[in-house]
Amino acid sequence: MPRQKSPAPFPRSRCALLLVLWALSGAAVLLTFSTLQKIYLGIALHDLRSYLAPFFFGGTGGLLLGLYQLKLRRFNCELTENESRYRDLYQNTPVMLHSINRQGQLVSASRHWLETLGYSESEVLGRKLTDFFSESSRHFAESSALPDFFRNGFVRDIPYQMVKKSGETIDVLLSAVAERDERGEFVRSLAVAVDVTERKRAESAAHRLAYYDPLTGLPNRVLFQDRLGQSLAQAHRSGGRVALLYLDLDRFKGINDTLGHSFGDLVLREVAGRLGGCLREGDTLARLGGDEFVLLLTGDQGDLALGGFAKCILNAFTHSLVIQEREVFTAASIGIALYPEDGSDPETLLRNADIAMYAAKSSGRNTYQFFSEEMNAAAVEKLSLETHLRRALERGELSLAYQPQVDLRSGEITGLETLLRWNRPGVGAIPPDRFVPVAEETGLILPIGEWALRTACAQGRAWQDAGYPPLRIAVNLSASQIKQPRFIDLIDRVLEETGLDPHRLEIELTESTIMENAPDTIMAMTDLKVRGIQLAIDDFGTGYSSLTYLKHFPINRIKIAQEFVRDIPSDPDDAAIVEAIIAMAHSLDLNVIAEGVEKREQLEFLRARRCHEMQGFYFAQPLRAWEVTRLFTEGKIQPGVCLFGEGGTDPARQ
Repeated sequence: MPRQKSPAPFPRSRCALLLVLWALSGAAVLLTFSTLQKIYLGIALHDLRSYLAPFFFGGTGGLLLGLYQLKLRRFNCELTENESRYRDLYQNTPVMLHSINRQGQLVSASRHWLETLGYSESEVLGRKLTDFFSESSRHFAESSALPDFFRNGFVRDIPYQMVKKSGETIDVLLSAVAERDERGEFVRSLAVAVDVTERKRAESAAHRLAYYDPLTGLPNRVLFQDRLGQSLAQAHRSGGRVALLYLDLDRFKGINDTLGHSFGDLVLREVAGRLGGCLREGDTLARLGGDEFVLLLTGDQGDLALGGFAKCILNAFTHSLVIQEREVFTAASIGIALYPEDGSDPETLLRNADIAMYAAKSSGRNTYQFFSEEMNAAAVEKLSLETHLRRALERGELSLAYQPQVDLRSGEITGLETLLRWNRPGVGAIPPDRFVPVAEETGLILPIGEWALRTACAQGRAWQDAGYPPLRIAVNLSASQIKQPRFIDLIDRVLEETGLDPHRLEIELTESTIMENAPDTIMAMTDLKVRGIQLAIDDFGTGYSSLTYLKHFPINRIKIAQEFVRDIPSDPDDAAIVEAIIAMAHSLDLNVIAEGVEKREQLEFLRARRCHEMQGFYFAQPLRAWEVTRLFTEGKIQPGVCLFGEGGTDPARQ
């Protein structure tokens, strides 16, 4: 609509002048008519009073006509001004306004409508409104929305997609009312289209944030549980089956710790891509968090088919990942749970698949396991163990035992290895191989390990103050303890608080612990070495068995794992391994100690190969602190006292 200039209203002085002129004009007209009448009738004109009535009535009539004319003009001015304001509002309102006729053609469009879509007025007027809709919106409007509007006369918040001149689409909500004539016939519409593109984008972003993992773009835990619930409901109605594969990357923490979390994120994206390549139509892959993924498979699949699918996933990790020109290898452990056999609700099915996944990790990693009730029983026992272990330290249920280490050349006791013990009230002794792995998994090994170190050092200082012969106090430390940022500070603090001579403390580390983060471990071991603390490699031969670290790491002795000692000398393979380890230790000028010596034949075999020290049940079982003190007081632990009697009899065993 072209904008018209509205007429300016009359000022008051001009209105008064016009009213006077109208009154005079009316009086003049009436006087003239009266005079002519008198002349025509032959009436004398010299009587002025005869003109008063015509002048009064003529002036009054002229005044009334003037007032009416002014009121009419003012009404026209207001009408024109309102129309102008309407045009201004129509053109300048910040929403899209338009009107269409009965044929659906645009008869007007606001400036904001034109600017939003990028058209000029001449390009749109006369064209159908639906010409500016997307194909799907055009079909919906022509088949349903417009016929309803022409029939009912109004629509509200109808969603459409409109197409800009540039080809870009925007989302709008369109509302309209119809203008009809006195016969009720449709004349035109007045419609408003609200651009909700940004709002829809914000809603879409919020939806993705709520239901999708921002790193990989996969469904997150919330969306996955919803889909799992729907799949279980469908399977319940149809009698179908649902399979859940719970996947966790093996040793992913090492990638994060070594290469950084940003690099780890790139690895997770690549893993998500590879897992997606294994999916079939209808399968769902989700990331639950960290390095945990889960796959939802529906349909009647047998265990063999699921096993093959799991192998396909594992095979996806056989090739290395190349990220930022760096080659990385990773693997996965998979747990499988089935509906309805292993659970009828999402929580139970997820939990059981998780239990099966941990069973796969325990069985060697890079494999898969189907859930079983035995696994569930083991998981329940493990949870119970963890719960009671958290209270064991504060309740004083943990203690240390000490196993003598004997010099095979002199027969003297040269050291004591500390061994952790847990006596649970009402249950009895819990073997270390049951609760130590739980402590490692849960992080409880840190407070427990610090307690064990402090207790062992305090006991060593007590024996030192009592004047007993100096013995090494060997304490096992885990990888978690070594990785602590203030590990060396902890060692210094414990030694300072207990007063133990650092030369009497020996730290035992496994091969796996050393090689897990070799550069940092070398630095930590060097710091320990310069303090005079002795270092030993525990369970040698069961880990990486790399000779490189034996040359570079500042160690004092290696301990032959009891797995190799148990069957010597009868097992030629174990005998050959033990001989090779002893010979290697001699060539590197390292002391070597054999663990798990229980028979005389083992002792003689080791002594003949010049093994330096040994420990095991042949000499003594692990002893309580007071039992070690009794050996001190009885004179069985002192320089020159040989534990091997004449003929090879051990007095301690008699």
